Amino acid sequence: MKRQVLRLKKNEDRRIRTGHVWIYSNEVASSLKDFSPGEEVIIEAHDKTILGAAFVNPHSLIAGRLFTRNPDEYFDQAFIVKKILAAFAFREHFFKDPFYRLIFSDSDGLPGIIADRFLDTLSLQLNIAGVDAKTDIILDAFREAVPSLKAILLRNDSPIRKQEGLETFVKPGWGTPPDVVQVKENGMIFEAPLWQGQKTGWFYDHRLNRLRLKDYVRDLRVLDVFSYLGAFAIQAAGFGAQSITCIDESKLSADWIQKNASLNGVSDKISVITEDAFTALKNLSEKYDVIILDPPAFMKKQKDKKEGFIAYQRLNEAAMKLLNPNGVLFSCSCSMHLSMDDLGEVIKRASLKTNTGMQIIERGHQGPDHPVHLSIPETDYLKMIIARKMSCVQ
Repeated sequence: MKRQVLRLKKNEDRRIRTGHVWIYSNEVASSLKDFSPGEEVIIEAHDKTILGAAFVNPHSLIAGRLFTRNPDEYFDQAFIVKKILAAFAFREHFFKDPFYRLIFSDSDGLPGIIADRFLDTLSLQLNIAGVDAKTDIILDAFREAVPSLKAILLRNDSPIRKQEGLETFVKPGWGTPPDVVQVKENGMIFEAPLWQGQKTGWFYDHRLNRLRLKDYVRDLRVLDVFSYLGAFAIQAAGFGAQSITCIDESKLSADWIQKNASLNGVSDKISVITEDAFTALKNLSEKYDVIILDPPAFMKKQKDKKEGFIAYQRLNEAAMKLLNPNGVLFSCSCSMHLSMDDLGEVIKRASLKTNTGMQIIERGHQGPDHPVHLSIPETDYLKMIIARKMSCVQ
C-alpha cells in the first residue's frame, strides 16, 4: 500500500531527530487538507530525508504521531502484536499479579493506546484517529498477545478523542466485560467500577507511592483528600493507621470507599466527607498526622499553568494548616505541565504563606508500568513530594 508523504518545514525536523514522535500542525509544509484523519503517511524532512511512518490528523494540533522510524513498517496486526508482547513481557516479569497498565501509549511504541489489565479483563482506550480506525485489528492483536484475556472494554470517553474529532463512548470491544473488576495492590484487595469509574477504572500509576505510606502512618490520624475509590486511605488503614478521614465530592466514590473498606476489614477506621475538597478543608477543625493530597490535574494545558499553580498552592496551604507538628504531607500532581521542581516551589510558597516550616523527605514518581519516554517529557507526568512539618519555623 503506497502512502502519501507529509513533508515538514525547514528546521522543523529537529525534535523528531532527537527522539520525539509528535508533529505539530505549524511544523508541516504539506497542505494538511490533502490528508484524511487517521491516515498512515511517510514523514519527510524539508530536505526529503525520510524520518519514518506516522498517523496524521489534519484537525488536531498534534497533526502527526510517528509510530516507527522504519518507513517499510506498517501499523498492522503483526506490528501491534510485537509491541504488546514486548510490553507484556516486562510487566509479567516485574509484577507478581496481573494487575497493571499493559500499554502506556507512546512510551510503549503504540501512540494513542492506553490499556489497563485487570486479571482477564482489559480496559482499553483508543485516543487518536489513527488507532480508532484500526480498532478491529487492535482488539485481535491483544487477544493474540495475551491469550488469557476473556473480555475487553472500550473506554473511549477521554477528552483527547474530542480533540481528535472522534465520538466518545463506552462499550464492549470483545467478550462480556464485567461491571466491576477486582484489583490486587500492595497486599490488599479492591473492587473498581469498570464502566463508570474514572478513565480506565483504576490509577495504577500511584502503586509505589501508596506503598510508601507503610513507613509513615502506623497508629496515626490520616486525612486523604480526593480519595476516589479509597486506594490511599484503605492501604493506610491496612498499614496500621489509627483512623482515616476521606474527602471526595462524588457520592459514587464515597460508596466505593465504604465497599472497599469493608472488603479489607477496615470499615471501623474509615469515615468519608462527601464535599468539595477546598470547602471541606476550610471547614475542618481537627488536626492530622498525615495528609494525602492527590488532586485531579489543575493544569490540563500549558495556558492553565498560572491558575493551576495557584490552585495547587491553595490546596497545600489548606493542608498545612491542618497538619500537626512533625506531621507528614504527601503532595501529588498528575499535571504534566507541573514539573517536580514546580511542585517543590508550590510547597515552598505554601509554607511561607502559612508560616509553616517544611522539610522534603522523599520524592515519588509514576510506577514502572507507566514508563517515561526519554524524548517525550509529556510522558513524565506524575509527581509526589513527601514533606514533614517542622515543630518550629526555621
